[in-house]
Amino acid sequence: MRLVVFGLAVSSSWGNGHAALWRALISALTADGHRVTFFERDVPYYAEHRDLHGLPDGGELVLYRDWAEVLPRARRALAEADAGMVTSYCPDAAEATALVLGSRALRCFYDLDTPVTLARLSAGEPVGYIGPEGLGEFDLVLSYTGGGALDALRDRLGARRVLPLYGSADPTIHCPAPTEPRFESVLSYLGTYAADRQAVLEQLFLEPARRRPAHRFVIGGAQYPQDFPWTPNTWFLRHLPPAEHPAFYGSSRLTLNVTREAMARSGWCPSGRLFEAAACGAAILSDWWEGLDAFFEPGREILIARSTEDALAAIDRSPEELAAIARRGRERCLAEHTAQRRARELVAALEPAVSSALSPAAEAGE
Repeated sequence: MRLVVFGLAVSSSWGNGHAALWRALISALTADGHRVTFFERDVPYYAEHRDLHGLPDGGELVLYRDWAEVLPRARRALAEADAGMVTSYCPDAAEATALVLGSRALRCFYDLDTPVTLARLSAGEPVGYIGPEGLGEFDLVLSYTGGGALDALRDRLGARRVLPLYGSADPTIHCPAPTEPRFESVLSYLGTYAADRQAVLEQLFLEPARRRPAHRFVIGGAQYPQDFPWTPNTWFLRHLPPAEHPAFYGSSRLTLNVTREAMARSGWCPSGRLFEAAACGAAILSDWWEGLDAFFEPGREILIARSTEDALAAIDRSPEELAAIARRGRERCLAEHTAQRRARELVAALEPAVSSALSPAAEAGE
């Protein structure tokens, strides 16, 4: 299958959760013999932190400065494609949507930010990556979020065929690694700063750090403000490239997952970092949201915290208990949440529609 994607960014993971998902998905697709061309607008803030300069064999990364300049190339790519896809937060979503909808390729939209999309609609705010006509003209709409969000995409944006395509881990990258002293901690957290995560981070990370002053806590991520309420025993790593994530996860007794407010409220929206940490063999502590137990079994494959006391109790568990939880979580992830699994789910979603669109009857208009 030949897939053309117009997305946010795959070349830089700086403050960009889309990059890890697409890197893993593209690697898995090309390993199975498919071809992927990814169009990314070359913007300064990603260029300054670029940590990927090319895709694996079978993949092509097209960086462009101006849509008008890249339009002929995009048009040629779609003419040869089986499916064209526009994603949420694509900076040229309106232009890319018009191009995809006017092509002979299967027309697909992938919303990697469905809770944000729906929250903006509810607030009466514009959604720049979806036009006023909604999603009704796409043959297939994929959502990073499952559950009731799929119904909302149908009811509120007119999507005709909607399927979930969740995040994943790439076991060739996300795997157990030796510990590193600079990452060692009783509790770690890896994530870009977000104001709507701060209350939960305060409850499940910063307050436990205050109550365990003799222990070391570590945060890694980008865009943390100068007035962030650091504690004396919290160490900060400004940005970690994906290659360092396994050592980061593996060097802490426990790693924390905190879900953005809109996603937690929606439910059925597992962070890609959740799967990455599990694949790296980390014991995970997470806030609760509806649907989490469909991905990992609470108490057995993952620990859940609803309060500071829950977080402290998890930190105080024995190394043997945490190791067993980490082992079972990794086994579940490798069985159900790998990039290869997601890539094959994507192809399974695309293939029937592509085959139908390219059949002689379809071409004859029958």
